[in-house]
Amino acid sequence: MSKIYGYCRISTQKQNIERQVRNIIKFFPDAMIIQETFTGSKFQGRKELDKLVKSVKFGDTIIFDSVSRMSRNAEDGFRLYQELYNNGVELIFLKEPHINTSTYRKTLQEKKISLNLNSGDEAANSLIKSILDALNDYILTLARRQIQLAFEQSQKEVDDLHQRTREGIETARRNGKQIGQKFGSKLNIKKKIPVQQLILKYSKDFRGTNSDREVISIINMTADPNDKSQKLHVSLNTYYKYKSELKL
Repeated sequence: MSKIYGYCRISTQKQNIERQVRNIIKFFPDAMIIQETFTGSKFQGRKELDKLVKSVKFGDTIIFDSVSRMSRNAEDGFRLYQELYNNGVELIFLKEPHINTSTYRKTLQEKKISLNLNSGDEAANSLIKSILDALNDYILTLARRQIQLAFEQSQKEVDDLHQRTREGIETARRNGKQIGQKFGSKLNIKKKIPVQQLILKYSKDFRGTNSDREVISIINMTADPNDKSQKLHVSLNTYYKYKSELKL
């Protein structure tokens, strides 16, 4: 029986993988979600995607929120797309449906030109066949180019974002603004103490048995002692900052 997988990936602590999960589950509630996230303060690469590529079978489906989750590098992304397509794996991109493998396959089938060559003239048949082959190769090249463009656009958006971030940081520095936390200083806000107490209690790195992600879930379900009507909330980035302070 064919299987449906949803692949989600984040490459920085500030990103939220839950958005990708929600987007996939919304349209494919039965999808088995494969997540690629930060572990501690280190990105684990795309080990889970590599495992998935090796395990998928003909007729299986992999869903991505966008092509950028499959690969940020256009060349590698297109190569992987072609490999999976040739192995009979369906690929679905929620934000770029025009390059879904089903759309790609349908386009090639609809636009492929074929004629029943029976003119009685072998030379004429050979000429017509060579012309049709050239036209079909051209159609295939155009379809492939659409896929490549999608990956290239995704890579460009990421590169542009990094460039704007670098320029913004440099501008802020030139204007005398403090970028990031000062060396040796500690975060000091109302929720830090109760959050750190929960980290100490539940984290397997201290007195507990829970993973970082489980501890974050516990924190986000706990009432804020400063305002019982509100829940504590901590981002991944803040969580690791609070946790690192406890190890000093």
